This record gives sequence, structure tokens and C-alpha cells, in this order.
Amino acid sequence: MRQTFNETTDPSFGAKHLPLLRAEMAKQGLDGLLVPHEDEHQNEYLPDANERLAWVSGFTGSAGAGVVLKDKAAVFVDGRYTVQAKAQTDEALFERQPLNTLADWLTAVPSGSVIGYDPRLHSPDALATLRAAVEKAGATLRAVEANPIDLAWGAARPAQPQAPVVPHEDRYSGEDAASKRARIGKAILDAGAEVAVLTAPSSLAWLFNIRGGDVIRTPLPLGQAVVKADGTARIFLDPAKVTNQLPGWLGDAVTLEAPEALPGALDALSGRKVMIDPAVSSAWYFDRLEAAGAAIVRGMDPCALPRAQKNAVEIEGSRQAHIRDGAALTRFLHWVDTVAQKTLPDERAVVEALEGFREATGMLKDLSFDTIAGVGPNGALPHYKPVGAKIRPMEAGSLLLVDGGGQYLDGTTDVTRTMAIGEGTADQRRMFTLVLKGHIAMAVIRFPAGTSGRQLDAIARQPLWNAGFDFDHGTGHGVGSYLGVHEGPQRIAGWGTDQPLLTGMILSNEPGYYREGEWGIRIETLQVVTPPAQVPGGERPMHGFEQLTLAPLDRRLIDVALLTADERAYVDAYHAEVLAKVGPLLADGVQKDEAALEWLKAQTAPL
Repeated sequence: MRQTFNETTDPSFGAKHLPLLRAEMAKQGLDGLLVPHEDEHQNEYLPDANERLAWVSGFTGSAGAGVVLKDKAAVFVDGRYTVQAKAQTDEALFERQPLNTLADWLTAVPSGSVIGYDPRLHSPDALATLRAAVEKAGATLRAVEANPIDLAWGAARPAQPQAPVVPHEDRYSGEDAASKRARIGKAILDAGAEVAVLTAPSSLAWLFNIRGGDVIRTPLPLGQAVVKADGTARIFLDPAKVTNQLPGWLGDAVTLEAPEALPGALDALSGRKVMIDPAVSSAWYFDRLEAAGAAIVRGMDPCALPRAQKNAVEIEGSRQAHIRDGAALTRFLHWVDTVAQKTLPDERAVVEALEGFREATGMLKDLSFDTIAGVGPNGALPHYKPVGAKIRPMEAGSLLLVDGGGQYLDGTTDVTRTMAIGEGTADQRRMFTLVLKGHIAMAVIRFPAGTSGRQLDAIARQPLWNAGFDFDHGTGHGVGSYLGVHEGPQRIAGWGTDQPLLTGMILSNEPGYYREGEWGIRIETLQVVTPPAQVPGGERPMHGFEQLTLAPLDRRLIDVALLTADERAYVDAYHAEVLAKVGPLLADGVQKDEAALEWLKAQTAPL
């Protein structure tokens, strides 16, 4: 029987699967094995066949790692998944550790032991850190030819996905693939290379204007490509995924080949200058290219920045997707404020309601991630998902935090709203308003060219900091165009990249506050970086943000007395825009909902 992974995966996996894995490790002479969450494509969300960490431990979060030794094992997760890891793993079999302690933990493995790793699953830079830690312990890190997990999993392992790869039309992409390949070819030359190896599925999707369905919640085709500086390319896809129209769509300058041809294609790059990104390509590619005698040019994936800077067609598509999504959200928020306030459904029913309203648009292709709905204490867990025994019903006097998004052909959405169940307490209103002040500050900020998200992050935190509070996640992440809801290299966080924010980049603006054991607050909208423009009376042109998300705020949680006149004006203007753009969809068409429209008029009235 094939195993399908989801959030109900249970802790018994460790007891069932660790003995099988350790037997395979012994056959290969291994005393330990590194088990990253990432797969061969360095994806955040994985097809079932690549959920190796989940198979070993039961943990199904989108970030983490594991180490299995002969006599003990450990699972490493970040703060988003601490509670989930406790629920899904057996503490008698797995130590639970913070993700950032993995290297330190490895320095204590037994001296003389041999720790295996699959070079297809680790980036070279991350692997170098782990190798140094293992060697510090007096142990050895050894690459495996066949992953012991795959061997132990055997016939029960799900098949690799074979979702059809289809064209993504120019009316959505805004630029034909030939033009993109010419641009990328020039970037390859500018980097001092002759050819680039692309391994990120999002880059394949963007460059060739194609989409797939190999990964849940993200329309990605799993594959690789070799692109020459003259714009010609070889793309490696499972033939079962190749639709009849795909060869004609790709054109004569692109050759379709089976994945089995990839190793030979890399070997054929002997003596060539090959550009490859160590942040998104695994060590296996570097090892293969070095063995072939290629001259490796390390550099950012040449598709990353062009993909992040949305063109005018993509930006307009995002606007339209958000208006459509905003109508669905308004219908949902109306439902929460009327039906749900009386019936007090549980979190699962809340999720199903929101997803139902999005499906009713008639244009939803998928969710952009699994919907988060947290009541009371569950809302204090930033990435909580309503599964299993921890599902709670709505409770009067508490808060409901809902974070969800949709995948539409013309754009990807992601929005969080926090709602009072009842009227909300003075304490809840104060904290919500502090979060709102930070959210507004980020929405209206102007900044010069060259400014990174790292420099802006504190702006959203200042109202909370001034009151002695903070939140433990970034303020914003990049978002794709009918691609990943988490997209780099742009982000707004006090740690990580110094990548400047560029015109056309879409990012979230999502400050929050989480009171453990009680409730959580987050306000999230998506916004796009606008071109630099002169500020009246100023000297330098400044970038800004255009708000894309259109969904009303819960005015019962706004303490108007804590807002400045400018902040009140911002809320009023934002709400007026929501009504002007979303209202017509509620008045007529597939999302017609007269009751929700009347409710929206009241919600968006001036403060």
C-alpha cells in the first residue's frame, strides 16, 4: 500500500521505519545519515515521493532536517514548527532540536563514525558547513550512490509526479519565451560564462512560460535545463508529462529530452564555463561538472531577478487576481461576522468556508498554501494548521486569525486577517492597533534605490518596540506570478539577504503579535514596489509600494484613539479603495452577494 503524506502523519512512523532505514545504512557501512527536508529540486513543498523526512520521522513541516545514527536520532525544526514536531514525532525515538543547532549537534557524533549524505539533496554551501561539523567530531562525511531511505521505503514509495506540463500564455506572462531566453543568454555572457544549468523548477516555469502540477500549491514542473548564451536550450522533463502542444510551444530553439539524458549533458560541458547557483542547485551538479572538467562560475540563478521583477502585464494580472480574491475574502469575512459568530464553528469548518468562497470565483486553480486558521491559543502559532486533536471551535471573547491565498492564472494571492469573536477586549484592540500602525508604516514608506528589505524591517516593528513587544518572523516575503507564494531573492526581514527591492517586486507586509497560550494577531497584504518617483519638494526619486490585497480590516479591533490623523486617513482611503474595486463584483456576476455588499459598505465607512 502506497503512503500518502499529509498533516495527519503520525508518530508511529519512527517505530515502523527507523529499523528499516538502519538496516539499509548498515549494508552501506554507514553509522549515520543526514536527512534534509529538501528534495532534488530544493523545493519548499514536496511531492509525496520526496517526503523523506516525513517517512522517517512523521514530521511533515515545510522546513526541517533529521539525523539518524545507529542508536539515536534527532529532528531539527524552526520556531514555526515546534508544536507540530511535538505532535508528529515520537520523543522516545527522536530528539527535537532547533534547526539552527544542526551543525553543533553533529560536532558530537561518535569519533570515527561514517555519516552518509545524498549529494542530490544538499546545496554545496550547506554541505560545507555540515562537513566541517562532522570532521570536527573526528567523523567522516560520505556521499551515497543510492539513498538508504529510498531503498528502505521500497515498493511503498509513491511514484514521482507526472502532471502535464502546459503553456502559460503570453497574455499572463507579458513576455514571450524567446525574448526571455535572449535576455538570459546575455546575462550568462555578462557573468563570464557560456552556458547555465538551471535546476530550480520556478526558473523553468518562468523562462519557458510553462506551468505544471508536480508540487502541491505551486504550479511547478519538476525538471532541469541547460541554457546557452545564444538562447538555445535543452530542457529535461519526464516524457509522461509532455503534452502534445508543448514541443510546438517551446519552439525549435529548445530541445526536449528525458531526465536520463541529463548526466550526459553535464558531462558534455567539459572545458566550458558553466554558470550555476549554489543556493538552489545541489552538490551533485557541482560534483558532476567538476568531474567533467567544466569551469564552474558560481552566481545567482540568472532567472531569479527577472522573475522577481514583474512586468506590466503581470502586475495588472495580480491586481485583477486580488480584486477577484478580495470579493471572495469579503464574502468570507461577512460569513465570519454573521453566521460564524452565532454558530461558533471549529477551525476546520472556517478553512472549508474560505476555500469554498475562493472556489466560487470559478477561476481558482489551487490554493497558494494550506490555509491557516487559528482560534485563541492556536492563533499564537504563526504557521498553525487546523489538523488532528488540536482543532478548536470559535470562542466568544477570543480572536480568529486566518491566513490563506489562491493560485490564479493571472496572479498569486496571500492575505491574513484577524477578527474578533464578539466585540474584542481593550487589550486586544490595543495590540491589534499597534500591529496595524506598523503595517501602515510599511505600506506608506518611501525609499531610495538600493534599499533592501533588511533596512526596512524595523519600520513595521517600531510601534510594537516602543511598547515593549515584537514578533519572531520576517515582515515580508517575495511572491511569484502564478508561481510560489514564497519567492526569492526579495524579502523584508532583519536577517538574510541584502538584495535591493526593485521595481515590480511583489512582497508581503505582515507584522504580527503572538501572546502564547491566548491569541495571535497578524495583518497581511501583498504590495508591489513602484518605480522611483520624485517626492514634492524632495531631491531624490523614491520607490514606494502599491497595495494589491483588497480586504477590509476588522474595525471592532481598531482603537482609533491610538491612530494618528495620517494613519486614520490611510485606513479610510484603503477601505474606500476596497469598496470601489471589490463592491462591483459583489453587486453582479458569479460572486454576487447583496448581503456581503451591504456589510462591506458598513465595514469600509470612514473611521
